[in-house]
Amino acid sequence: MHTKTIKELSALLQSKAITATELATQFLDRIEKSDLNAFLHVDRALTLAQAAEADKRIADGTAGPLTGVPIAHKDIFVTKGWRSTAGSKMLADYVSPFDATVVEKFRAAGMVTLGKLNCDEFAMGSANENSAFGAVKNPWDKKAVPGGSSGGSAAAVAARLAPAVTGTDTGGSIRQPAAFCGITGIKPTYGRVSRFGMIAFASSLDQGGPMAQTAEDCALLLNAMAGFDERDSTSLTPELGGVDEDFTRELGQPLTGLRIGVPKEYFGEGLSKDVEDAVRAALAKYVELGATLVDISLPNTALSIPAYYMIAPAEASSNLSRFDGVRYGFRAEGYKDLQDMYRKTRDQGFGNEVKRRIMVGTYVLCHGYYDAYYLKAQKIRRLIAQDFEKVLNGPDAVCDVIMGPVAPTVAWDLGDKSDDPVAAYLADIYTLSTSLAGLPGMSIPVGFGAKDRPVGLQIIGKHFGEAKLLNVAHAYQQATDWHTRAPAGI
Repeated sequence: MHTKTIKELSALLQSKAITATELATQFLDRIEKSDLNAFLHVDRALTLAQAAEADKRIADGTAGPLTGVPIAHKDIFVTKGWRSTAGSKMLADYVSPFDATVVEKFRAAGMVTLGKLNCDEFAMGSANENSAFGAVKNPWDKKAVPGGSSGGSAAAVAARLAPAVTGTDTGGSIRQPAAFCGITGIKPTYGRVSRFGMIAFASSLDQGGPMAQTAEDCALLLNAMAGFDERDSTSLTPELGGVDEDFTRELGQPLTGLRIGVPKEYFGEGLSKDVEDAVRAALAKYVELGATLVDISLPNTALSIPAYYMIAPAEASSNLSRFDGVRYGFRAEGYKDLQDMYRKTRDQGFGNEVKRRIMVGTYVLCHGYYDAYYLKAQKIRRLIAQDFEKVLNGPDAVCDVIMGPVAPTVAWDLGDKSDDPVAAYLADIYTLSTSLAGLPGMSIPVGFGAKDRPVGLQIIGKHFGEAKLLNVAHAYQQATDWHTRAPAGI
């Protein structure tokens, strides 16, 4: 059962070929035997209690398409009953008294929570090596990183420890681990999915999204998790597009006439040949399916790294100021006074990468530097958004979607970039601009590169264009089998 898609599991549950309790037990047993460090907290009793509720709904005839299907949540979403740590010592023993909206929505749909997934501390990282609870291993090669920050989520799906998971994407943290682990993941338009109960990193960039084996599975999950939430001030109102909709509605539509923009900036210096070859082969397959390739330019792509690493740390500095040892979370021992408690708590509670970003963010927000750095980065952000607007929506629009690599290389070895954070930052070159523009983007597996490690194709769409993106991905997956591949021994 563990190799089946969400759609297949749903059919089995609805036909009563298997119960939710039996299914949850199978996955819990697999998680217990795993050595990937993908899960941070599993509670068999809580999971089986939810499974029993799902079985009752199925028996009563009140079940929906996701009822009884297991899911696991990135440990950035707070959950009632399970620990919610954000991968940090600062919240090592924190148990939330409420569920995040995303968790709440999946519970309402009848999904069964398997546990909480490892992630880079406060979602800051590209390799899942910044977690206070140890690095996650890539199921395809345990010497490799799974990507970050949603590395535990991607590894869990790739290893078939969970058929469905949640992730968050601030600068590529759904798309890059999905690419490194050979699965499918989508970052929706900013504001599509509620951020209420999602432990904040950078508030103008953070966005939750689903990860699974297939685009069809992601569409089913997005149906449940998207929509307006009055508790989240950044949630899109119905007037702006925050409405419930069926993201499966375009699945199966032909791709004839689809215009695919291929940015020259995504295929220049720094892109490894193995990744380029796999991506080019995928583009050729799209041409076979009826699409047309259009050469485009996104001239401000290179500026996305400095702009992002001004804006995101600035917002992180503000968001993480609440972790001071006073109200909740970790508190250092042996302090002399209040200031000493603040200092020691934050020094001992935060990891090096979080401290680095807090320091950078505080600096760029200081009087005298705000205009020179933060304000200028925001202006560059607008230029980046205009680049996308011109090719996708303007009067001279030339494409319907944009495609290219997710990352310049396949997953690197654990520890390779631990001492060089800038090298890890550069790995986000193709994903950051999409986040800065608030556009939807996704990754699908399209082959293998060096050391037989997975390669992902990035597909970027217009605002609110998730249904089209999912169909574009689905059409490719109907014509290929990369998404069905699993690591040895699965």
